[in-house]
Formats: sequence, structure tokens, C-alpha cells
Amino acid sequence: MISDSELQSGIERVLKALESVQKDVKVIAIDGRCAAGKTTFAKELARVTGAGLIHMDDFFLPGELKTDARLKEAGGNIHYERFIEEVLPGLRNVVGFEYKRYDCEKMELGAIRRVPAGFLRVVEGTYSCHPKFGNYMDLKVFCDVKPLEQRIRIKQRDGENSLPIFLDKWIPREERYFAANKTKDRADIIL
Repeated sequence: MISDSELQSGIERVLKALESVQKDVKVIAIDGRCAAGKTTFAKELARVTGAGLIHMDDFFLPGELKTDARLKEAGGNIHYERFIEEVLPGLRNVVGFEYKRYDCEKMELGAIRRVPAGFLRVVEGTYSCHPKFGNYMDLKVFCDVKPLEQRIRIKQRDGENSLPIFLDKWIPREERYFAANKTKDRADIIL
């Protein structure tokens, strides 16, 4: 689990990096490996700053789009078309916006998620720096974790039975995306 001191240090680094951004609404993308602390960091950053938070987990790829060709794409297992349509147009809108979240339990679009008015937006989750989205962000953060620590965190968070699906499916897909897009190398800040 990400420590309080790591959270505080990361937030300080992000806020310092944003000082030079001259835009009405600033946008941060927090990408990185599963169980690296992306969501924890993003939630704390949003709590401290009042930022609107957008979760990439809300853009899970629906079954009808899960073709072999799509899943072979580096980063193809995210519904990037819907993110482009529902999120990108509203990110710089100071009055806020909304989008539908994907309900993974029901495997369908679910409730509306409202991104409140404000001057800072945080898009968190693996694939938040997907090249299909262009350079929409002012700051790219990459959350990293060592493989052994990642396994421990996945077991703690999701249970022992979930680890094999992460090792066989989710982690290889993420790593293919990171390698193809040099996601970590292109980050402004690595946590």
C-alpha cells in the first residue's frame, strides 16, 4: 500500500509541476501498473485539491467490442471511443460535465458520473495516457510498482483467487500497452 509520506510527496511534486501550466482548467493523467497506487493517489489528490476525478475503469471495453483484433491492439481493451466522445470534450470545461460509467458487475453502462465544476481534472487509471486520446493532459504521472509488491497488493486487494487472472490477462495487456507507447518514459513524474 502506498504510504502517507509517498502520497504527500507525490502531491507536492504534482502541484509544483502544475505551477507553470497557464490554462484555466489543468488536466493530470495518472497512468501506471495495476496495484501501484493510482486510484489511492488520485483520490487523495482530488481530496486535497478539489479536483474532478475521472476513472478509466469506467471505460471497460463492452463485450460486443471484444474482438480478437481489438484485444491484440496495445491498449485495445479500453473503450477509448467512448472516452473520446464523453470525456475529452468536457475536460477543459470549468462548469463540469458528466459521463456514463461502465458497471462491470452487470457488464453494461450504468449510472451517470458527474465531474464537478473546478479548475483541476484528474484522469486516473491504466490507459489514461493512451495515444488515441492525443496530448490532452498537462501533466503525465506514472505509478510504478515492483512485480513482487504488485502481486502482494493484488492478493490483498482482490484476493488470492484473483491473482491468476491478473498474471495471465491484465498485467500482460498493460505491459504490452506500456511497451508499445513508452508510457513510463513519457511521464513527467514517476511515483
